[in-house]
Amino acid sequence: MAGKATPKRIITPHPKIPIEVPEGMAPVEFFNSPANLKNLAEENGLFRTPEDLLMYRKLIGHSTEFDTSIIYDTSRKILDPLGRPVRRDQMPSRPRKIWEQMTAILFDYMLEKYPDPAKHVVMSGEASLDATWPLNKPGVPSIRMIHNHFIVFPVKDLEAAEDADPNDVNLTDAGHNSLFLRHLADVYMEFFEGLDLQILRPVPGDEVSLSVTGYPQGLPSWVLEDGRERLYDKYFWYEYQQILLRFLDFYRAFFGLVSTGEERVPAQANFPNAVQDILLGNHRFIRVARDLRERVIQDPQFANEIRWQPAYKQLLYRDDAGRLVVTISQNSVGNAITELLGIVVKRECDPEAYAKVEEPLVNKLLEARERLIEADLGEPITTKHWPGNRFVRAA
Repeated sequence: MAGKATPKRIITPHPKIPIEVPEGMAPVEFFNSPANLKNLAEENGLFRTPEDLLMYRKLIGHSTEFDTSIIYDTSRKILDPLGRPVRRDQMPSRPRKIWEQMTAILFDYMLEKYPDPAKHVVMSGEASLDATWPLNKPGVPSIRMIHNHFIVFPVKDLEAAEDADPNDVNLTDAGHNSLFLRHLADVYMEFFEGLDLQILRPVPGDEVSLSVTGYPQGLPSWVLEDGRERLYDKYFWYEYQQILLRFLDFYRAFFGLVSTGEERVPAQANFPNAVQDILLGNHRFIRVARDLRERVIQDPQFANEIRWQPAYKQLLYRDDAGRLVVTISQNSVGNAITELLGIVVKRECDPEAYAKVEEPLVNKLLEARERLIEADLGEPITTKHWPGNRFVRAA
């Protein structure tokens, strides 16, 4: 029998990473080098498109049931890690269109492979990897290019897992990062309500939270009408993009006011009239930004934690009722995709444990890859771990 809904902490094994970080380099600095990205593709690459979208096996992953990512790999075209696209709105239209197709195909595969929401949590989440953070700052993602995660957790594993600390800062947007939801919830939600959406229907967050964890909590959420049938609909992806653009306007307007003290619509605003009327016309929005501005001026340690450029995680997941749900979070504290759903993952180097699950995990990734091959979106990648279409254990 399932216990009380509470965030869960699970342990996920991974093998020893077969690559050495050069002496004197911080890991995040090395991971963002073209040399490491080349190694990632050669060691764990599954599929690459002409648009440089790379599907790969997550060696240090979230789940051993199903776990893969698609990255927009611009590492060979743009050598400066701070100059690479880190958000979907920065992608050219062709790669973004293929990105959407690949996401639909892989999510559809997960729904087919894991049809029962009572048995498996299914999610896909994309991360904005803020290119303004110093490379060696704690919490910076290991690869500074936008990528999408595709993850499945068995519900029985979550039910058996120990409870996570509900005050873990990574479970919510904590500290100054909770401003949007804790101090500006009314205007934040009002700003999203102004979107003209036909396919995505706004719902209260507690209506679509997972019973096993009780998450997500407080985040703006939308149910995808007609669910799985709409995954391949270009209008769904248009509305998915509108949610992101609306979020970016809120973030830029707020932190622009914190930064300069000036009440002005950001030059790159997607909805300038809404920014002017709903945000800059709201006294509380102005007051909270100015209070934060004063604290930034007085407290250097606090100021160092501010992420001035938009940072987010946007999630598509299946709720307990089998509905597909979209949500978005202000990702200012480095929270993982899974943590938006109340799942804290502790990764441990345990080659023996990983060896027991590696073959079925990889073979499912290869099976999912077949859908991308059938769609003629690119070419499969051969590695020493899968010289063909099946996993081969090293001698």
